[in-house]
Amino acid sequence: MQYILSLDQGTTSSRAVLFDAQGAKVYAAQYEFPQIYPQPGWVEHDPEVIFETQLRAAKDCLAYAEQQGAEVAAIGITNQRETTTVWDKATGKPVYNAIVWQCRRTADTCAAMAAEGRTDFVREKTGLVLDAYFSATKLQWILRNVPGVMERAQRGELLFGTIDTWLIYKLTGGRTHVTDRTNSSRTMLYNIHTLQWDAEILDYLGIPACMLPDVCDCSGDLGMTNVAVLGAEIPVCGCAGDQQAALFGQCCFRPGDVKNTYGTGGFLLMNTGELCTESKNGLLTTIGCSIGGKVTYALEGSVFVSGAVIQWLRDGLQLIESAAETEAIAHSVPDTGGVYFVPAFVGLGTPYWDSEARGLLCGMTRGTGRAHIVRAALEAIAYQTADVIRAMEQDTAMLGTIKVDGGASQNGFLMQFQADLLGQRILRPDNVESTAAGAAFLAGLACGMWKDPAALEQLPQGFTEYRPAMDAAERDALLNGWHTAVKRCTL
Repeated sequence: MQYILSLDQGTTSSRAVLFDAQGAKVYAAQYEFPQIYPQPGWVEHDPEVIFETQLRAAKDCLAYAEQQGAEVAAIGITNQRETTTVWDKATGKPVYNAIVWQCRRTADTCAAMAAEGRTDFVREKTGLVLDAYFSATKLQWILRNVPGVMERAQRGELLFGTIDTWLIYKLTGGRTHVTDRTNSSRTMLYNIHTLQWDAEILDYLGIPACMLPDVCDCSGDLGMTNVAVLGAEIPVCGCAGDQQAALFGQCCFRPGDVKNTYGTGGFLLMNTGELCTESKNGLLTTIGCSIGGKVTYALEGSVFVSGAVIQWLRDGLQLIESAAETEAIAHSVPDTGGVYFVPAFVGLGTPYWDSEARGLLCGMTRGTGRAHIVRAALEAIAYQTADVIRAMEQDTAMLGTIKVDGGASQNGFLMQFQADLLGQRILRPDNVESTAAGAAFLAGLACGMWKDPAALEQLPQGFTEYRPAMDAAERDALLNGWHTAVKRCTL
């Protein structure tokens, strides 16, 4: 009996999941880790804690596999993207905390670059908007602000990596410094047309090329784990950023297929096939997958605050005790009573890309209660998603099946409201481990567990379908109210 071990390193926790040859989850382990907020708008992680929690989860899964008399054939890795780490090549010790994708500390740097006319320069090469969200200016900040780091980097003593690179480096005992094409395409340093680190961007930002990892396909030989680290030698055969892994895990293999992940943030990706589509509506052009040297592109929309809205209701406002109760609370009132909530805690992503926008709760009256605010928070997740889908429709006429995953996709109220706002049917798989499954599928293809993507589509999978039931007039009125609220928070 063989399993694939998927390591799913996220923004708030490190998970490990075992999958069998039918693509079914057989065991999982998960450990949360602390978020670090040095200043307002700054977000950091301790890279060593990330690895420790991920290693612990992996060893739990390996112990379970051993109890079952099963062999772990390969490891697939998926990760929070854009989060930036720099470490000493000789010791493997980080020189600074990892700067998380949510961190806004380099917003002024990006604004200055835009003022210099660098927006098109960046977009045409990388497919990305000029924003602090991506790795490039985070890496530049570390080089410029941590004493001695620039000089050491120039001497070839330091390495850069996103979290996939960091995990592979540590798991292989420092023998392998690699990334895959999906993660590299999120750094704002990688040319998605030439499939190379872009020398012009590196020179402009003052980043030594010797720091950068080798870039590989998402499915293939990515190194061998060190027995002293993991307790076994296992090939790492799959790697993709979390959102691209979810796209693959949802079997969105055809141009026009869309998946939306309702995680801490919300991320919609549309497979555009071999077509590298330049967005005119605030979407990102990115690499969706790379297998056997063949690159599949995608359009992506990013909602910075999605499921995190529910965490804020629980931890910040203490309006709820758990995310699970929000569905019943939302159903307890017929509507929000005119309340709109724009959760722009760290600015707004697609299609606005406004780093200065901040959260807004508006439309309240004396009759507004807890249930209205909870319902407005759930609706806000759907409104932001609708904005991204509309942008995709304007950029391309190939919108096909919409599949969803992530924790908040379990909320039936949210999924029905989403289908109503879009006027489109939505499919939620019974197994919402799409991100971990995608990494497992990529690894399983490389090690021979599955022959090709067509074999993955034949694996048993059930879906819950949500069909739109709202009339067009009500939909338009709700969306007009939402867009009015957005304008108020972006002044």
